[in-house]
Amino acid sequence: MLSAAIRRFATLPTAAKLLLILTALLLPIGIALTWVGESGIQQANAALRGRSTDQAKAAAGATESLIARNALALRIAAASAIRADGGDPCGNALQALATAPGIARQFSLRNANGDLLCTTPDFQPKDADLFVAPGDIRTWIDSNRTSVDLRVGVVGGMATTTLSTADLRNAANAAGTRIRSMTLSDGSYEMDVISPEPDSASGLTYTNWPIANGSLTVRLGLRVERITTLDRLVLLLPVLMWVLAALGTWLLVTRLLIRPLKRLQRAVSAYTPGAEGGLDLPRKLGPSTEIQELRDAFGRAIARVEESERDMTDALSGQRRLVREVHHRVKNNLQVVASLLNIHGRSAETSEAQAAYAGIGRRVGALSIVHRNHFAEMEENRGIALRPLLAELAAELRAGAPEPARRLAIDLDLETVNTTQDVAVAVAFLITEIVEHAMLDRPQDPVEISLRRTSELTARLAINSPVLVPDDSEQPEKAQFERIVAGLAKQLRSPLDRKLGRYSVDLPVFPVA
Repeated sequence: MLSAAIRRFATLPTAAKLLLILTALLLPIGIALTWVGESGIQQANAALRGRSTDQAKAAAGATESLIARNALALRIAAASAIRADGGDPCGNALQALATAPGIARQFSLRNANGDLLCTTPDFQPKDADLFVAPGDIRTWIDSNRTSVDLRVGVVGGMATTTLSTADLRNAANAAGTRIRSMTLSDGSYEMDVISPEPDSASGLTYTNWPIANGSLTVRLGLRVERITTLDRLVLLLPVLMWVLAALGTWLLVTRLLIRPLKRLQRAVSAYTPGAEGGLDLPRKLGPSTEIQELRDAFGRAIARVEESERDMTDALSGQRRLVREVHHRVKNNLQVVASLLNIHGRSAETSEAQAAYAGIGRRVGALSIVHRNHFAEMEENRGIALRPLLAELAAELRAGAPEPARRLAIDLDLETVNTTQDVAVAVAFLITEIVEHAMLDRPQDPVEISLRRTSELTARLAINSPVLVPDDSEQPEKAQFERIVAGLAKQLRSPLDRKLGRYSVDLPVFPVA
């Protein structure tokens, strides 16, 4: 798996490799700086949350202190007023409360049976059925949801007072905390002391605090300050510097090194040897003198290569002319030899000599045809095409046949395949031997020659004739014929497949272009 990763890394562009290497080298520092920055941010947020909690706790404590202070003052005043048995207990209680600052001045007094003794002006007496034992305190939210009712029990009766939302709001804000939302609940009713502003309600953090011995719950909403994006950027500045350093290095190397090299590579890739205009290298490749020197070195190397190619082209052209001349002279010499054999054959005194001259002439003619076709195909350098060669050879064999065999039918079924000169010579001699054997033995029967491609690199040559009978005859002519065709098949590096009326062999050919 590691080797696969290394191979994948090797295929990446240089700019990507550089960025990965810089990242890997600076990654430990980046991780450490990120951890330190994130830890600082978390600690700062935790401190801000703790500060908000402390503010909410102080506001809840101030509210509870207001309730406790009023309960204590009212208890003391009511106890002395009820115990005095005077004609105006509320007046006596007001005199006792006169020296207590920040205490409600509106209240009512009831006896132990719950009967109303007196009430201060503009105070609406509260529920008479709620009895509170001496020393006990009961708080609840008034049914009108605009105040908190407070009832204390004293010896001989009870005292009830009311704390308005303004009193509660002032007490909460007196703690030095700006409360954005404050709600009191007693389980039955809920009262808004401070209503949140519409545009800031969603950004508040709420906490619940039990007060008044758990009979009330105050829900406070405060805006908790958090680390802003700018603060995060300041804390994470080392990390940002690391990222900028890696990207800046990658950008500089890309613009000053990679891009000029790619432009130089595109110019070299677009160069075609021998094309008009030659190698067009870019003149502006940035401030790097090394890349400019590399460009000039490319230009000098290409100039030397072009000069060498011109010399090689001239030498190759001369070689081609020489080879063409050699083939031309060989072809002409073979034709001269064939003509001389033909002349001597006609002037021979015996039929056996004439037949010998004719046989040699047919073989020389077959070799001449191969050379002629090779000379024609040499310019294209794609080998000898067997189809036109075999067609010409069949016509030449019919034309040079003795008089009784002039009517010999040679049927051709050939595909277009190309092969080497050595294979073409062996094929021409093989067909000449078999056709000559057929025309001298059974000239009245046709000869069928087929050539079919069997794979990308092979083709099968098949010759059909009734004269082809594989046997181990002791006749000298037949034995010699079998040895010759077997030897020619060996030159093709393929065994001769002998069947009754059909001899076939595989040939090496060139793939389809």
